[in-house]
Amino acid sequence: MTNIVIINSEGKYDDNYYLIDGMTLGVPKFLSIYIIEQNGMRLMIDVGEALKARKIIKKLKDFGLYPIHKIVLTHSHWDHAQGISKLYSLMKDSDVEVLASENAVENLKNPEKMIKGFEGIEGVYPFEEVIPLKEGDIIDINGLKLEVINFFGHTMDNIALFDKSNRNIFVGDSILNRLDQDAFSVPLMPPDFHEEELLKTFNKLRKMKNELNSISLGHFGVWKDNHFEQILNEMEDLYFKVKNSLIKWYNENPSIDYITNKYFKTLIPNSKVWNEKAFVIMIEMMINGLKLSEFIKAETALH
Repeated sequence: MTNIVIINSEGKYDDNYYLIDGMTLGVPKFLSIYIIEQNGMRLMIDVGEALKARKIIKKLKDFGLYPIHKIVLTHSHWDHAQGISKLYSLMKDSDVEVLASENAVENLKNPEKMIKGFEGIEGVYPFEEVIPLKEGDIIDINGLKLEVINFFGHTMDNIALFDKSNRNIFVGDSILNRLDQDAFSVPLMPPDFHEEELLKTFNKLRKMKNELNSISLGHFGVWKDNHFEQILNEMEDLYFKVKNSLIKWYNENPSIDYITNKYFKTLIPNSKVWNEKAFVIMIEMMINGLKLSEFIKAETALH
């Protein structure tokens, strides 16, 4: 039987997968690290920063979730994959496999490429012990099967894991990030963003709607039932609303403080968990994604 409960940062339980909340850049609950356990086998989805590797191992042991047998990286962005070298070395007492998209293999070997456009990120840690995954592959966790689906756009190596048995899908950063029902950011990030592929990913997920009850996001956790449907209904409209707004505001005033204030007042005024620090970080990343994708051009931006 699949053990599927959420453990949040306060240690409470709910009725889905194990969820270890990770802190990235000092922002609590910024990263969701999922553990799936089936008949004694455990799979971990994403690993976070290198500096948090020892804390993650401690949490796993505290919750009785150690050892881990398989680790899947949804994509090669530093906040999801930077810690894999350190974590892997700390797990030498167990036989752990690391899996990622076939497109992620070179990015993990040469991670300096994937920090382009992320301000202030230090430390790249190459990792080579990767088992490549392609679309349609099945990851078997002692009878629980996860299907690999390419959800490109946010990056060209972002994969989703479809758990048909539990009507859930793990999507990394490919769709949307939500702090609460009224606070969100979109998957517009450097350095490997492709809008055309993102729109294909939105369409793929919409076609799966009747097979799903929930979506497990790469940041801030699991959304179920009506909230899951809200994400499907809004994801594409929100992407274009955020993209167009950020371009407009940047050309009015490229100050991140100015843009963050406009973002809050215009796009998420009803949020009950507004976290300015988190949104400054996310908006800086989205602006850099727009620049590297040439949606914002230096010669047209007002300085």
